[in-house]
Amino acid sequence: MVDTIKTGTILIKEGTQLPGGLQLDSEPYSKGWRLVKNLGGSGLDRKLCEARWTFFYMAEEINAVAVGFDLEKMTRRAVKRVLASMKSDRLNCLEIVQVAAGRFLGLPYVTVIVRPRHIQESVFLFHAKRLAEWDHAKLVAA
Repeated sequence: MVDTIKTGTILIKEGTQLPGGLQLDSEPYSKGWRLVKNLGGSGLDRKLCEARWTFFYMAEEINAVAVGFDLEKMTRRAVKRVLASMKSDRLNCLEIVQVAAGRFLGLPYVTVIVRPRHIQESVFLFHAKRLAEWDHAKLVAA
């Protein structure tokens, strides 16, 4: 699992609806999230565009820092912090923008920067029909 998270890596929420025929090679990464192994951000965007689906690109970036001695464990911890701090539970995808390792006062750390993305069939972000489904699902779960 060395170097699984790098610039361009995509994480998709489990259960995300995808166009028929699109096969993603993925593996579990964190609770509720899967790491896409066979495509990066631009490759997934091309495949979704061919299927006439939309891969939304959010302007905000989210970052997290983790301190430790094992780069892979620090990176995983930083990504988990990003997942926990996401503001919208409606977004179903993340793209890793940067993974940077460094040292501060001799302590190794890693900074992970991600950009929220969203996959859906409609060209309108959070289409009204989809919003009604989410609201209904939240009421049922409560």
